[in-house]
Order: sequence, then C-alpha cells, then structure tokens
Amino acid sequence: MQTNFNALQLSDPTIERADEILRRCVHCGLCTATCPTYVLTGDERDSPRGRIYLMKQMFEGRDVTNTTVHHIDRCLSCLGCMTTCPSGVDYMHLVDLARVRIEQRGHRGANQRTMRWFLSRVLPNPNRFKAMLVFGWFLKPFRNLIAKMGMLRIAAALELVPPGALKLKILKPKSALNPKAPQPKRVAIMLGCVQEVLAPQINHAAIRLLRRHGIDVVVVKDEGCCGALSHSLGREEEARSHARHNIDAWTAVMRERLLDGIILTAGGCGTMLKDYGNLLARDRGYAERAEYVSGLARDVTEFLDEIGLNPPVMWTGLKVAYHSACSLQHGQKLDELPRALLEQAGYTLTDIPEGHLCCGSAGAYNIMEPELAGQLRDRKLKNIDSIKPDVIVTGNIGCMSQLKTGTDVPFVHTVELLDWATGGPCPPALSKMKNAAHPIEALVEMAKMSAKERELAD
Repeated sequence: MQTNFNALQLSDPTIERADEILRRCVHCGLCTATCPTYVLTGDERDSPRGRIYLMKQMFEGRDVTNTTVHHIDRCLSCLGCMTTCPSGVDYMHLVDLARVRIEQRGHRGANQRTMRWFLSRVLPNPNRFKAMLVFGWFLKPFRNLIAKMGMLRIAAALELVPPGALKLKILKPKSALNPKAPQPKRVAIMLGCVQEVLAPQINHAAIRLLRRHGIDVVVVKDEGCCGALSHSLGREEEARSHARHNIDAWTAVMRERLLDGIILTAGGCGTMLKDYGNLLARDRGYAERAEYVSGLARDVTEFLDEIGLNPPVMWTGLKVAYHSACSLQHGQKLDELPRALLEQAGYTLTDIPEGHLCCGSAGAYNIMEPELAGQLRDRKLKNIDSIKPDVIVTGNIGCMSQLKTGTDVPFVHTVELLDWATGGPCPPALSKMKNAAHPIEALVEMAKMSAKERELAD
C-alpha cells in the first residue's frame, strides 16, 4: 500500500511504525473471509482491509470522523486476519496504535469514555470485580428494563453475571513446591484477574497438574493484572504500568532462583504477556527485562508439551467439543497443540464448525459492542449445538463466560480435563458425569479377562 507521510511525520516513532506496517498490505482481500465482523455485516469498513485504509487516513492526518472510530472500535482483535494474511501484515500492532491515538485525541463521547474508564478500574481488580458481580446479581432481574431505557452496555454486562455470583469466593492457591526433588523446574503461575473470581478451580487444577509432573509452582504475591484490558481500550500507559508492576514482581522472585517459565491459563493474558517486549521496547528501564519475561511466558499446554504429559490413568467416553480461543489459535499460534494434548490424555475431540471465527468475547467487547458480540455468540453456540457434545472445553476464561450464558452444555478449561485424566479430581462442572470416568488399569484388566474367557470358550 502506498502511504503519504512527510519527513516530519516519520520522525514520530508511532507514525514510522504505522508506515512500516501499512506498506506491507497489498489489499488482496483474503482477510475478509476470516473477519467475524465482515462475515456478519458485509461492510468493507468492518473488514481488516477496510479498517487498514481508515487507519491509514487517520495517521496521515485527515480528520478522524465518528465513522472511523465506530468501525475501528468494532474490531474484535481476534487476529484471524493475521493467520490468513499472505503478506505478513502486523495488524495487531497497527490497530493497537490506532486505538491509542483515538483515546489520546479524545474522539469518543462522554458515555463511552466513562464506560471505558470504569471497566479499566473494575475488571483488573479481583476484589472490585467480585463486588460488582454481587451488585449485578441484584440488578440482573431488571436487565430487560435497563435495555429498554437505552443502556444497552449495562444490560449486556448484567447478562454475563453468573447465577451463583453471591457464592463466588476468591480462593488464592498457595505455592506448590517439591522440597525433596533434586532441583526441579520452577515456574510462576499467573492467576488472572477475572478467572481468579469466576473460576478459581482452573488455577488449582493447573497447580495440581504441574506438581504431578514434578514442577515447583510459585504463586507470586505481588502479581497484578497483565494489562490486556487496558491495552485493548487504547489506554497504553495504563497497560505499561501493569506490565512494569508484574515485571518487578517476577524479577523479585527470580532473585531467589531463576524461573523456567511463567505459566498462563488464560489465552488473553498469554497473548498480552508474550507482547511485553514490544509494549516496553522504548522504555530504557524495562525493555530488556520485558523481552526476557516475554520469552518466559508459556501457555500451560505449551509448557506441558515441552516437559511431556504423563500417561492418562482415567478414561471417559464423553464427546468433547474443543473451542479454540482466538487468543490461542491466532494470537499465539497454539491451535493444534491443545487438541493433541487432550487426545494424548485419552479424550475424543469433535471439531466445531467455523472454529476460526470469534465467539464475541474479546476482552470487554461483549460489553462495548453487545449487538455484534451477541450475534457471534449465537452463531458459535449454533455450531456447537450441531455436533451435540457432552462437554465443551476451551483455554480462555473470556470465551467460557461469553458462551456459558447461552447453553446448558457444561464448560471446562483444557487444564481441568488434563488434570482429571492424569489423576486429579473430576472438574466441578462435570460432577454429574463423574461416573463416566473409569480407571484405565481396571479397563485393561477387564479386557484381559474377556480375552481369556474367549480363549476358554473356543
């Protein structure tokens, strides 16, 4: 793509980076087929190709219209376009630069600015988030009335409040060490802000699973939000502040002994953490450490593949549908690996049609853009229903929260199934299916006995 920046504009590092990315786009249009918003609306401005042109105009200095902001805000950052793009356009960082510029120049209305500020203050803080869930539980019966009053974003947020919000507890896990083991691998596990409140059992399952594999797991006391939410809202300095805080916390732990990895069980957090090196590239005090931390970041399935998953000890005949979160399949290029581990653990997986399309969660997208998010959720659930699974598994809490509101099929995290198969307890969401699990050793013995009986019969 041809750009029209003058020398003065290119002296700005942001413009220089945008120019480099824009020039790679050849407008071939292959990205449109994998863009969820374009699939829904058919509007070129809701496609990566169309948004790239709008961003080009914005960076070149033309007036930023409400239309430009509207269509850039409707981007999910699912990164499906990057998986498809033959030219290697770094759309992820281009749209990040655009959001920061829009946020800094104040191109949004007061209501949007207030909502974005509120989300950036509540969601990254587990205690505030839990308090708001309790408040939301009391308001949820009035959701339809609130929607009719025109407060669609608040109504969308209330729809996501789980039925058991009053019973939710923040159960912080403890570090799990192996004092007798000769210098085992040592990792820190990132708990995740929303996940810590909505599904603490995921982190507990991950710690059990890692310790069963002889890994020392450290829960870092001073760890905070990864910064992904603030970053997606264009609040760049806020995201950098979160990143610096975490880097300091992990650096303190590594003074005692180096870490072999920082383990993530939320796909969105993993994509963000792996990008710390880029986020703080121009920060002299943190650039080197940020790059090092990004190199340590591992999705839990990624790390388990590196060390080798233990053989399964339990077998179930459950029909499992694997939902590949965008943050994993597009953001981290981890699509086949989680599937392979689940199959290695003895599960039979069924592919979900249109598995490349986003479910509509995308951080706070399901609150900020409830109409499109709802359409994507319903489309995803329709595809899931078409294969009639017993259980749905995914590697991202955002997807779980988004899709659980529209189905009775139980949702579990990938790590919960791996923990169950290798000797852990039955996941809470599958308690009614507990009897479907059978010790593999007993099944082998039964098979041997059946073989002997057949021999005697012959």
